[in-house]
Parts: sequence; C-alpha cells; structure tokens
Amino acid sequence: KMAGDSRFPDVDTDGSEKSEEMEIVVNVGGVRQVFYGDNLNQYPETRLAELINCLSGGYDSIFSLCDDYDPGKREFYFDRDPDAFKCIIDVYYFGEIHMKKGICPICFKNEMEFWKVDLKFLDDCCKAHLSEKKEELEEIARRVQLILDDLGVDASESRWKRCQKCIWKFLEKPESSYPARVIAVLSFLFILISSVVMCVGTIPDLQVVDAEGNRMEHPTLDSIETACIGWFTMEYVLRLISSPNKLHFALSFMNIVDVLAILPFYISLTLTHLGAKLMELSNVQQAVQALRIMRIARIFKLARHSSGLQTLTYALKRSFKELGLLLMYLAVGIFVFSALGYTMEQSHPETLFKSIPQSFWWAIITMTTVGYGDIYPKTTLGKLNAAISFLCGVIAIALPIHPIINNFVRYYNKQRVLETAAKHELELMELNSAEGKAAGSRSELEDLSREGKDDPFYSSRIKVSHSDTFIHLLSEEKNYRTRLQSCK
Repeated sequence: KMAGDSRFPDVDTDGSEKSEEMEIVVNVGGVRQVFYGDNLNQYPETRLAELINCLSGGYDSIFSLCDDYDPGKREFYFDRDPDAFKCIIDVYYFGEIHMKKGICPICFKNEMEFWKVDLKFLDDCCKAHLSEKKEELEEIARRVQLILDDLGVDASESRWKRCQKCIWKFLEKPESSYPARVIAVLSFLFILISSVVMCVGTIPDLQVVDAEGNRMEHPTLDSIETACIGWFTMEYVLRLISSPNKLHFALSFMNIVDVLAILPFYISLTLTHLGAKLMELSNVQQAVQALRIMRIARIFKLARHSSGLQTLTYALKRSFKELGLLLMYLAVGIFVFSALGYTMEQSHPETLFKSIPQSFWWAIITMTTVGYGDIYPKTTLGKLNAAISFLCGVIAIALPIHPIINNFVRYYNKQRVLETAAKHELELMELNSAEGKAAGSRSELEDLSREGKDDPFYSSRIKVSHSDTFIHLLSEEKNYRTRLQSCK
C-alpha cells in the first residue's frame, strides 16, 4: 500500500481519522493478521485496541505496546506465541475464548495478560483446565518448599527445634537419608510380623490351654506381639512429639489408624488385670477377644509405606460418583430379581425362596457372579430369571469400572509428573544459583578491566579469565530496532 494511504496514517498525523474506520496489520511470530477499528474498539482496554490510538503518540507510544514497528509497511511486530494469539483474537469476533489442545494453560494465561484480555472471556471448560494446572503448580511449589525446608538449617532456631525437625525427617521422610530408609523398612517389617502373628495365633495347634481350660495364644507369639506394639507405640509418640502441627497430626486419617492399631492392646491389658475385679471373668474375656479383632486395623498402616495403596485410596475417593452408580444399579437389580425369583418359585413345593428379604441374598450372590449354591431356583421361569439376573449383574459391574481405572491411572501418572517436576525445579534453582555465581565473577572481571587497563599484564589476564559464555554488550544506547526488525 502507498505511504499516504488514509488507512495507514504516519506516526506524525494529528489522529483526526476516525478509529472505527482504521485498519491495522499485526505480525505475531510471523503470522500476519488484519484488524479493523470497529472490532477492536469493542474492548478498548485491550492491547490491540490501544494500537489504534498509539500512532499519533510517536515512537515512544508505539514501542511501549509492541516489539517493533515498520513504518513502510505500517505493520506492528510482536514476539509472542502465534498459536495462542489465534485463540485470543476470537474475543473480538465471538465474545469468548477457547484454548486449543496442546497449549500450556499457564502460558496461555500469561498471553492473555500480555494482550490485556480479561480472564472472564475464557470459556468455563478452559477455566477448569487452568485451575487444575494452577493446583499442580502449587503442589510442585509445596513439594519444592518442603525439600528446601529439609535441606536448610535455620541458625536462629533453638536446639530443641532443630532436634525436633531431625526426628520428624528421620521418621516421616525415608528419602531424606539412609538411616531413615532403614527405619522405614523396619517399620514395614514390624507391621508384616504383627499381622502374621495375629493370623498364626488363631491356629489351634499353636495355642496353649490355661489353668481354666481356655485356649490362648502361645507365650512366644504373645511376646512377639508385645514387642511389635512397643515399636508402634514408640514410633507414634516420637512422631507426635516432633510433629510441627500436633492437632493436624492427631486428626490425620493414617494417624487415627495407628491409634486404633495400638489402643486395643493396652485396653485388653487393662481389662485383663483390672477388669476381673469389676465384672465377671467371662465378660472380660469376651471384651478382650473383641478388642483383639480390632488388631486387623494395623494392616492399614502399610498404606503409609506404599504409594500404590495411597493412589488406590485417592482413586476410590475420586470415584464416589461411579461407585454410587454401581451400588444403585445393583440395588435396583437385587430388588427386582429377588421379587421375581420369589414370585416364580412359589409354585414349587420344595422352594428355597421363603421370603423376598431372604431372596436378597440369592440376588446379591447371583448378580455378583459368586453363586454359593445354598439358594437356587428349581422352576424353569426361576432359572430364566437367574440367567437374566447374572447377565445384568455383569453389565452393571463392568460399566463403572473403566472410569475408576482411569482415575487410578490419572492420579498415579500425575504424582510421577509432580515428583519429576519438583526435581527439575530444584535442578533449575541450582543452575540459576550457579549462574548467579558466574555473574558475580563477571562483575569482578569488569571491575578488573576498568581498574587495570594500564596494567601491562591486563591482556593476558583477560584471556585467561574470559569465558565462552560471557557475551559483551554491543551498545548501551537506546535502540528501537529490536531483534525482529534486525533479522529482516
């Protein structure tokens, strides 16, 4: 176009032209777009709308908004992401923005902030994706901060605080040191030994008979159980003492499991020695047996040392909707098929379906394809009803399984990505720290060059100290021609 074209006024014009009739050309990363003033003025606070009025303000006004400007072509240059820009300009035509797949949500948010487009124009589905990425970044930052807190030592802290932090790392973070890994393995072994002893102690051949003729656990197994409980108690007390937030520690689910695994031993011990004076001996024994059953809670302590169990727990928590659908399907099927089975089997004289509630048991074991065989239909219609019931049960169980598996895989992969990202963040921080030291060395080199230019040994010293990564500044004067225009 000609330089005098009214649609492309020069920077020294008086700006009398109506902005609605103007046309501007924007080059973003090599992608050219043409915009008209009537579209851009719908959102006057955006950067593209400000380009319309910047021409009358001179080069200072122009280069405050863009990276480069070609007065011959009347074209604004931006060194930004063209793919994100293609999505952002939709706001001028459709009033909303959709983020394409493959674009980082955080980078897209930064692009929107650069173009001065409000986040309210972003579609709700894309906002959810952005929120998820923000949570991931916060989780990465939290993990990095925890690692830095473990590595750092605050000299202002008291000796007790430092000792408390060391005990906490020693018991809660096996990756912090080799002795901490050994303690974690020992704790894992004590959990396994305690669980095995609990099971083996119920074998009649390994039990002994007391003076009153009652069977009880072998004294050796009882001693092993006592040693395991002693370890669990010492571990819990030390973790509680060294915990930075004791209320949060006490209310944590896994720590409640630890208490439930320890408490029955001490309650049964108290009832054995003191309860006989307050109640009959048979009642004491029944209470002790009931408390011993609660020892199965200690198997859940394995989740503390197993990331797989933690992932499974999280996947089940995130799959409450799918599990609810599964239970609803089964509940409806159980009610329908048990009622049909009871009705169809009433004509048989030796029917096993005495009532509809009793038929619930048959419907449950049939729809879950267990089939114990204690209750079964004897009529032809009853058998047909049973065949339909277990086919519907297979379908009802199979439908929600895929989303649950997806939740498990997604969370497991996410945890691996977060761990890798946290490690990369630490490596980047170390690299930046090394670059900061190198920058300090370069500043010392510049001081040396200013102070020792008259030194005959200056040249040789510079050659020895010069680094290939050190790039001297070409010029300190202000130059409007940026990298984009210099590459033309």
